[in-house]
Amino acid sequence: MLEIRGADQYYGDLQVLHSLSMDVRDGEIVALVGPNAAGKSTTINMISGLITPRHGQIFFEGQRIDTLPPDQVVALGIVQIPEGRGLFPFMTVEENLDLGSYVRKARRSKTETMTRVLNLLPVLKERRTQMAGSLSGGEQQMLAIGRGLMAQPKLLMLDEPSLGLAPLMVQQCFEIVKEVHAQGTTVLLVEQNVHHALALADRGYVLENGRIVMSGTGADLLADPNLRKAYLGG
Repeated sequence: MLEIRGADQYYGDLQVLHSLSMDVRDGEIVALVGPNAAGKSTTINMISGLITPRHGQIFFEGQRIDTLPPDQVVALGIVQIPEGRGLFPFMTVEENLDLGSYVRKARRSKTETMTRVLNLLPVLKERRTQMAGSLSGGEQQMLAIGRGLMAQPKLLMLDEPSLGLAPLMVQQCFEIVKEVHAQGTTVLLVEQNVHHALALADRGYVLENGRIVMSGTGADLLADPNLRKAYLGG
């Protein structure tokens, strides 16, 4: 479904991604894990068209997309839920969800999608007239996921969805990602929470200093002694 071939990315003169190559197959959950400043958010911003790789190519369903603007990337079916959620705090839950369905295809079936999202995330149904800024951190993350689903993505990319959440909410957040996937959406999950992410993922990539240093199935990576020592405390 998604293929990145030899992507280099820079911020000014500083190179932050080095010949990055990875793929996401239709129907998978793929985790991209690694420490802070490894280049994880840069990778998905590049996929979304927010930044353009200096070298390399990105393909989605066989079409090259690294030259497309972000709105055209979304129209193809790639939706990013950003780190920090990016909600509009002085708009209601329902208004924030509505904004997710601005793509023409999604607008045509907005009512049906809204029903599906509210059934998946019942807390949003209870809070639909509340201002988004008044929600708890966990509820705001649910709203960010719901808004992303309103665009009817083929590939949903989540950037650090567990960041800042209490442990119970972290578990709930990953359960929702699992259910989104079960309902037919391919997922690219960017996470510092290595254990949760790889336990959920079909496959994973470990990114360090802008380079893929390890890849494999989620189970194989979790069992790798070097990864366990580096990220899971042995």
